[in-house]
Amino acid sequence: MLRRTILLLFVLMFGTLAWPVGAQDGGEDERPDPLGGATEFAVANERTSVTFMLDWAPNTNHTGFYVAQALGYYDEANLDVEFIEPTDLLPEQALDAGLAEFGVGFQDFSTPAMAEGLDLVSVAAIIQYNTSGFSALAERHQLTRPRDLENLRYGGFGVPDLENAFLRTLIACDEGTWNEDNYIDVGFADVIELLERDQIDFSWIFYGWQGIDAELKGKELSTIMLMDYQDCVPNYYTPILLTTRELIEERPDVVAAFVQATARGFAVAIQDPERAAEILLEAVPELDADLVKASALYLSEQYQADAPRWGQQTEETWQNFTAFLVENGIIEAFDPSNSWTNEFLPGVVENE
Repeated sequence: MLRRTILLLFVLMFGTLAWPVGAQDGGEDERPDPLGGATEFAVANERTSVTFMLDWAPNTNHTGFYVAQALGYYDEANLDVEFIEPTDLLPEQALDAGLAEFGVGFQDFSTPAMAEGLDLVSVAAIIQYNTSGFSALAERHQLTRPRDLENLRYGGFGVPDLENAFLRTLIACDEGTWNEDNYIDVGFADVIELLERDQIDFSWIFYGWQGIDAELKGKELSTIMLMDYQDCVPNYYTPILLTTRELIEERPDVVAAFVQATARGFAVAIQDPERAAEILLEAVPELDADLVKASALYLSEQYQADAPRWGQQTEETWQNFTAFLVENGIIEAFDPSNSWTNEFLPGVVENE
C-alpha cells in the first residue's frame, strides 16, 4: 500500500499520577501542564480489553504508551491493553476492520485513508510539529536553504507523487525548481549508507530517530527541517493516535480512558525523559540504549512543544495540510473537520 511505504521507512530511519510528572531536577517547568490541569482521569465503565497497534517496531514515538502500560495507568483506567505490531495488516486497515481499537498513524497517510472512506478519527497529536527533514552528508553538501536541494539526487521511498509534491513546493518557495528526474527510488535501503556511498545526495529522515542515530555514530548531517519552513509546506501531525468513529459512538468511556491514560504516559516522557527512556528500554531491551536516551531527550521538547497540553490538535493544521494534499493532487476535495477531535484529552485549555 503506497501510503504506508513512506511510513515504514520513516520509522525505520526514525486517578492521581502514580509517577510524579513535576519539573525535572527540581527546577521550574515553564511549559503548560501536559495534562491540561487534570488531577482526575477517565475510567472505562467496565473492565475492557483493547488492542493497540503500533505503526512499526517500538521506538521513541511510542514511549508514552509504554510508560502508561508500565506504570499502571491503563490498568487504573480499567483497561487491559495488548500492544501489537503491524504485519500484512496496517493500523488504518486494522481499525477500519474492527481488529484493533487504537493505533498509530501519520496525518499525511491517514488523511488519504480518511478521504477514501476508512473509519478513522485522530484523537491526539503524539508530536506537535513535523520533526522530519531533508538530509545530506555535511562533508559533501551544506544545506542552508531549500534551493540548495534543486540539483541534487534524492533517494526516495517509492511514493513519488507525495515526495515530489513536498520537494517541488519547498524549493519553489525559495525561488528554485525541483527536477523530478533527480528522484531515485531506493525503497527500504539504508539511506545513510547510500549517502556515504555517494549513490544519492540527500534523503528524507526523521531527525528524532535517524538523525540522532547518525550523529551518535559520528556522521554529521546537514538538514533542511520542515518545521522551519511552515510558510512553504504547512505543518502536519506526525504521528497521531487513531481510533474509529464507531468506537467513539459506542464506547466513548473507553476512548476517554485510553486517551487520558496515554496522556499521563506522555506527561512522564515530557517531564522525565530519562525515566521514560528507561521504561521503554525495559520493555524493549533490544533497542539501542544510547539512541533511545538521546532521542527521548530530544522528543521531550517536541511531544507538546508550545501546545497548551499534550495531544492538542487544531482545525488550522488539519485544514491547511489537507488543502496542500488536494492542491498537489494527492487526494480529491475532502473536509477533515470530522477527522479529528480534542474532546477526549484530559483537563481544560483556553480557546478550545
